[in-house]
Amino acid sequence: MNYRILLALVLSLSISACSKNDDDNNVTDCELTTLISSEAYEDAPSDFLTINSLEINDNCLKINFSSGGCNGNTWEIKLIDSEEISESLPAQRNLRLSLKNEELCYAYVTKELTFDISNLRVNGNQVQLNITNFGGTILYEY
Repeated sequence: MNYRILLALVLSLSISACSKNDDDNNVTDCELTTLISSEAYEDAPSDFLTINSLEINDNCLKINFSSGGCNGNTWEIKLIDSEEISESLPAQRNLRLSLKNEELCYAYVTKELTFDISNLRVNGNQVQLNITNFGGTILYEY
């Protein structure tokens, strides 16, 4: 057998063996997880930020936001759910994006992060996410 054909066969088997099925493994490509905690929802830092946009892709909520600072590298950012689920159609959950920002620069920094929101699912196939410091909502369908 030609060594090039053998090498191609080995590489293709290696690649297919390493691929993962997100549905089977419950793995997401989101950068951060969503915290469900009424205490953290109330007490976590709430430094000024502006949420520019929200977008859901599969189980990831992509948040584009801005705040003052140097470069945003020291920011502590959390997406926090209040633990309350309102009984409406669709059900609703309240969340907020928490920012701890101790940077003392005058730049206006924009970042985009993704949060795994699969732990926010409720009975049914959708839930309305109310982002309190966005002033709007987004529908999560699953």
